[in-house]
Amino acid sequence: MAKKALLGQLSDLDIRLLRVFRAVVECGGMSAAELELNIGRSTISRHVKDLELRLGLTLCHRGRGGFSLTDEGQEIYDATLRLLAALESFRSGVDDLHQRLTGKLTLALFDKTVTNDEAKLHDALRLFADQAPEVDVDIYVEALNTIERGILDGKYQVGIIPAHRTSTTLDYHPLFSEQMDLYCSPGHPLFDNPDLDGDDDAIRQHRYAGLGYHSPNMELSRAMKLRRRASAYDQEAVATLIRSGRYVGFLPDHYARFFVEQGQMRRLDNRHLHYTVQFSAIVPHAPKPSRLVQTFIDCLHLAHGDEIDTGAES
Repeated sequence: MAKKALLGQLSDLDIRLLRVFRAVVECGGMSAAELELNIGRSTISRHVKDLELRLGLTLCHRGRGGFSLTDEGQEIYDATLRLLAALESFRSGVDDLHQRLTGKLTLALFDKTVTNDEAKLHDALRLFADQAPEVDVDIYVEALNTIERGILDGKYQVGIIPAHRTSTTLDYHPLFSEQMDLYCSPGHPLFDNPDLDGDDDAIRQHRYAGLGYHSPNMELSRAMKLRRRASAYDQEAVATLIRSGRYVGFLPDHYARFFVEQGQMRRLDNRHLHYTVQFSAIVPHAPKPSRLVQTFIDCLHLAHGDEIDTGAES
């Protein structure tokens, strides 16, 4: 059996190869990564092959069957995210000493916040761009548990999530709230009889579509003993199930408003089956946030306060 190569001290070339590998994974293949990296596919392929030789591992499968990671490739990708996040943190720390804001801000959002009038994330990003013009911003939209894990793993620097439980490993910065109501669509037996105040049993008889991970959505549905017959992992998936006419489900009122105005959904009136969610920004409890991250947190607080002038009506 051939002896596998062992990775010794990391060099600048190794870091470059890892950055290329990360881009290939996140773009879903080498062809798709050409535009992101601004280098040819043959060069990208050679870089990935060089990294595999350097590590002594097969990181991915590529060919007619498409691009996919091996188990080892997934582990290397996860480790790469942690390494590059640590390097970015180091660079931010050095920049702090020079009172400069440079580098990259990685932000992860829970989905469907942009239609919420109470969410002023766009204002915060405008303020941040004005204060830190040399900083690049990457924004991801992820599930709640993915954001929490990404913050702890160092993949994301700031997360915006609906509060559902607290962890001593995270710091929370309350920002805005969201009203969640229960909806159904034409074709559902409850669509023509939406006044169900006090009639919880009538709703429990019907199939419920809910989020498939720990969240306020899951907590309330369990407490109310709703029959979850379909699991979704973002709000758009819940909306799609509701529009089938075969499920009821919770949606943010600001997101459902369009469907209601088009006659494609109706809110079910029941005093028990609605809830309000508080959204917070989360960052690791330790170490202390870099000046870059703290600047963005300050922008979030300012944007969600009374002192900001958006220049337009909300």
